[in-house]
Amino acid sequence: MLFLCGNEPQFMSNRSNIHFDISERKVLLRIIDIFCVLAVLYLLGLVFDFDYFKINSANWVWSILLALYLTVFATIFELYDLQKASNFEVVVKNIILTSSVTVLFYLLTPFFSPELPENRIQIVYFYLAINIALFVWRYAYITLISTPRYFKRVLIIGDGSEIDIIASVLHKADPNYKVMGFVNTESTDYKPLEIGKIEEYDGKNLKQTIKDHFVSEIVVSAPYAKGINRAMYNQLIVLIETGFPIREYSQVYEELSKRVPVHHVDRDFYRYFPFSRSNHNKLYLFFHRILDLVFSVLGLAFGLVVLPVILVGNLIGNRGPMFYTQVRIGQNGVPFRIIKLRSMVIDAEKHGAQYASRKDTRVTKFGSFLRKSRFDEVPQFINVIKGDMSVIGPRPERPVFVKELSEIIPFYEIRHVVKPGVTGWAQVNAEYGVTHADALEKLQYDLYYIKKRSLFLDISIVIKTLSTIIFYRGQ
Repeated sequence: MLFLCGNEPQFMSNRSNIHFDISERKVLLRIIDIFCVLAVLYLLGLVFDFDYFKINSANWVWSILLALYLTVFATIFELYDLQKASNFEVVVKNIILTSSVTVLFYLLTPFFSPELPENRIQIVYFYLAINIALFVWRYAYITLISTPRYFKRVLIIGDGSEIDIIASVLHKADPNYKVMGFVNTESTDYKPLEIGKIEEYDGKNLKQTIKDHFVSEIVVSAPYAKGINRAMYNQLIVLIETGFPIREYSQVYEELSKRVPVHHVDRDFYRYFPFSRSNHNKLYLFFHRILDLVFSVLGLAFGLVVLPVILVGNLIGNRGPMFYTQVRIGQNGVPFRIIKLRSMVIDAEKHGAQYASRKDTRVTKFGSFLRKSRFDEVPQFINVIKGDMSVIGPRPERPVFVKELSEIIPFYEIRHVVKPGVTGWAQVNAEYGVTHADALEKLQYDLYYIKKRSLFLDISIVIKTLSTIIFYRGQ
């Protein structure tokens, strides 16, 4: 593999080649969100008679609490989703949601936050100040930073038949990651898709190509033995020695998309999937189990609260048994019976097992509400308490589909090395789908979770699950 080494080479042109990686943009958004909000609140206290929120050494806890709430709720309401962060209309809606919930929670924790002011109009000032700070900064981000000037310009070295797919995947993962050209390592000609043509270069002088076209990074998607000849390999070595960033495609793919490119690697999965130590870390597994039990108790308690609504809805729009069980494949391939609220008509599979489609006519009207709100998943917390499942993990699949997909998709059964979950990395990232291609995409996310499993990733999944529920995107 070829990795980033050193600084920008001396042969690069004087044109500005500043760019931000996907992680740098998210950190930038978080830091400046907090800075702008605190700065506007500080100025508000200086200019107006505003004493509800004071920024000083005596009240430093107030600022930390506000920053914490702001970061958590901005994450839940997708202000750090880079695809949405570049769309001002979406950002406006998400800012209002974020600031509203942030202020509400801040007011409801007076033990750590300031006491409510006698003059209640100051709460309105507090709310408006947060909104104004976020609106101004995010507008500046969209108009000044999220522009082509700061795009990362990438040159791909790989098979011409795959370039359009590679470019599409990378741009979808990070809209600021632009494939501006490629060098074809195969003898077959490049046939562009109708949506646009990517420029092809001969690769005889990579150094000059980089200089002429202001390339920020080279991504290699073809192995040395299968496409890169000795002359090109030597050119890449020279570029590495000058400090130019060169990376392998599967590494870039995983970093940007947060999934493992199983379609791009061979059967030697141990080389590509060094499983997370957390999978065998007793301390992590202990706390993970504690969190499973805590979330399960809270989830079942919530289920009891909404039970009257479910009873009425089931009686009116979903007549028949409220619950149903079904055999699923669990950890290490051991089958178990999953418990769910019924969302389909009775005898929905009288003609045999089949995937549920997006507009499945077997789903009842109330069942559709249960699925989108994810209320149908609540009984699965019983499976979690029993130890069949975890709150977070790959979704358990039925034996007939596991057998079918295992024969078609490489590495599919690896997802069974951990307990299946009520929610998971695939559930909060992948689009709804029922094709083998959709199953492959979900597998990529599941393998990423198994590979990167950690407390921080678990927390991210919980927060993203809240976003899924709030925006009514259940499947």
